[in-house]
Amino acid sequence: MFGAHKPIIVEFPLRGEWLSPNTPGTKIPSHGTNKLGTRYAYDFLQVDWKRKGLPSYHVSLPQYLLFGVPLNEYYCWGQEVYAPCDGIVVQAKDGYKERERTNLLADMSYAYKIAHYFNPKKDDMQSVAGNYIIMKCGDQVYAALVHLQTGSIQVSVGQSVKKGEVIARVGDSGNSYMPHLHFQLMDSCDMSTANGLPCAFKQYEVFQDGEWKKVVNGIPTNKDRIRFGS
Repeated sequence: MFGAHKPIIVEFPLRGEWLSPNTPGTKIPSHGTNKLGTRYAYDFLQVDWKRKGLPSYHVSLPQYLLFGVPLNEYYCWGQEVYAPCDGIVVQAKDGYKERERTNLLADMSYAYKIAHYFNPKKDDMQSVAGNYIIMKCGDQVYAALVHLQTGSIQVSVGQSVKKGEVIARVGDSGNSYMPHLHFQLMDSCDMSTANGLPCAFKQYEVFQDGEWKKVVNGIPTNKDRIRFGS
């Protein structure tokens, strides 16, 4: 899948059940661009697997489309985020205010402007990433955990962090359509110039044929119902 690039193995950064609608397991670049180190990036959110369309919120579809959804009505908002590796925190940006609720048209308009007019040389990275953490996981290997909940970051620059340690919570800050965790590996701590690095997850489970099956060093697709640590 990744050609000459062998995926780097990291720990899954969340607990419970998740869906990855944007994943290199389905397409590369996973987000439609190589910019900002996103070539092999993942998005993770929680959904109601029993409802049509797999909504990620408690309310009805008409309410979502017409009025938006308060952030606390999303299943994954506020869920704990865990360190994917042993490493050093090299960036920890908090304080970027989240919108109180999602609004499909406004959020799409904002995302379009960011995608087409963002200038990494002069624009604030937090306008894209919101609140985020970057960890150094190895030689020229950096993990970025993005769109975090305002005020939830529990680590600081220079801090040593162990794999599996709680470091923040899932949020909706920055250029985000809805609460989710954006996760990527990069060859630099500077997202504005970094190249994305492929990664796989050391272990998780996928729900297939009515049962949970263990996956080792796996790359989930956008159809997989996955879980870890539950």
